[in-house]
Amino acid sequence: MIYADYNATAPLRPEARDAMMTALEIGANPSSVHGPGRAARKVLEAARKQVATAIRGLPQDIVFTSGGTEAAALAIQGVVRKLEQDCTLLVSAIEHEAVSKNAGHSGAAVETVYVQPSGAIDLDQLSDRLKVWDADRSGTPVLVLMLANNETGVIQPVQAAAAMVREAGGLTICDAVQGLGKLPLNVSLLGADYLMLSAHKAGGPQGAGALWMRSGAPLLPTVFGGGQERSLRSGTENLSGIAGFGAAAEAASRDLEKMESLASYRDAMETRLEREAGVTVFGKDVPRLPNTSNFAYDGFRAETQVMAMDLAGVAVSSGSACSSGKVRRSVVLSAMGAPDTLAECAIRTSYGWRSRLEDFEQTADAWLDILQRRNLKETA
Repeated sequence: MIYADYNATAPLRPEARDAMMTALEIGANPSSVHGPGRAARKVLEAARKQVATAIRGLPQDIVFTSGGTEAAALAIQGVVRKLEQDCTLLVSAIEHEAVSKNAGHSGAAVETVYVQPSGAIDLDQLSDRLKVWDADRSGTPVLVLMLANNETGVIQPVQAAAAMVREAGGLTICDAVQGLGKLPLNVSLLGADYLMLSAHKAGGPQGAGALWMRSGAPLLPTVFGGGQERSLRSGTENLSGIAGFGAAAEAASRDLEKMESLASYRDAMETRLEREAGVTVFGKDVPRLPNTSNFAYDGFRAETQVMAMDLAGVAVSSGSACSSGKVRRSVVLSAMGAPDTLAECAIRTSYGWRSRLEDFEQTADAWLDILQRRNLKETA
């Protein structure tokens, strides 16, 4: 099986597995003051430092969560609660549902930041909106913008957008779940006030994530209890998951050069599919994650392609993988202005730390063979 669905979840790295086993053997609560508890605390804080180092941040600014979704909930709802709903969330049209739905349920006003056909947000529209911002009427502007899109891989201009929002007296919440381990990250240069991360996208375990927050940024907890994680996220920490997260973040940071090399394999695959089948590749004219390709062949429905590729031994996806296993039209591609008929035919391939050149070549081989058999069947 060729695994080409890393943006859904990456296979567990051996470094993460080893760290998890070590943590499991401790068998103690990191909040306990006895020897085993202190040993557990040492593992927890070592992982916090590893995750912070991967984004060029400080360990004390990391809050561990159960994953990217909870990190999004803490950031969005925690900010809205701290601002007493006296704010407006400016949410990009291509956000993951974990982000957009938390914004919708936050109780704050929500406005949409639109994207261009390229897949990048429209900075001019954002600038125009901020120029006429009325704080008495709309409160604090809070931009909610992902670093890189999970479906197209398009990298968003977070640094430029965050600078605009900061000048207007606002805050920026950034979903960097797809960026960790695929792009060099430096929170100081990025300019966001909050950054969401998830372990399993970078080769760590499922069920562990984190929220980085700028020191002094406003936030209230959304989960209450024993006061763990500086009282911002109560509940006994998932020690083995967090240990695996830290190890994966460290390993992924070391592998960034290899990740960057995947872009040339991806580009060659896309060029072949364009030449031999005339596919439409989304986001190809702007910076993208080096591992991601989203393409469509008009009239060839995505669900048919996904099933056929699975039977051919290639795991791909359509749209977000976090929607209860459903295959449905992409909201992201619709926001980019793609016709519904084309958006319904888009699939995503995404590669990662175990991928080789042969995986890209065999993905193209399998897809072209499936298309040929499909076309022969239709003309028979």
